[in-house]
Amino acid sequence: MRIAIYGRVSTKKQDEMNQLLELRKFIETQDGWILETEYVDKVSGSGKKERPQFLQMMADASQRKFDLLLFWALDRLSREGIVKTIGYLEQLKGWGVGWRSYTQPFLDTGNEMVTGIVLSVLAAVAAQERISISLRTKAGLARAVKAGRVLGRRPVKVDVHKARQMQR
Repeated sequence: MRIAIYGRVSTKKQDEMNQLLELRKFIETQDGWILETEYVDKVSGSGKKERPQFLQMMADASQRKFDLLLFWALDRLSREGIVKTIGYLEQLKGWGVGWRSYTQPFLDTGNEMVTGIVLSVLAAVAAQERISISLRTKAGLARAVKAGRVLGRRPVKVDVHKARQMQR
């Protein structure tokens, strides 16, 4: 069976190798599984920013370039809410591509116990986590400003006279 991995981290400061190494090792332990390709995005899964590797993975899935998509956890696949997340999984299934969550083994197209309600709850939790992270970040920034910290880049001193001379 041809396997594709989808890995995602939210920021460029995070390392996707934590996911990828474990997923590769897991594939090696499965009979008949062959790692076909890997897709990795370093971007939020909220749907607000484009995820080029996710889009490529979905395009390749539609062409049956692999048989099963393995991802770390549902929130690594998407944090776009219930409707979109379930929509992605249903699209994969409709194309004849299975999917499996490594850390949530009950989320597997081969597991008949997976129902819409389980996916709905997990997708809602993932979307709520995105909101919680945003609120914590905003609260931290507000506290820093209140404490007198200046946010953003350091000011750059520009010699206007010299800059104008360089324009000529």
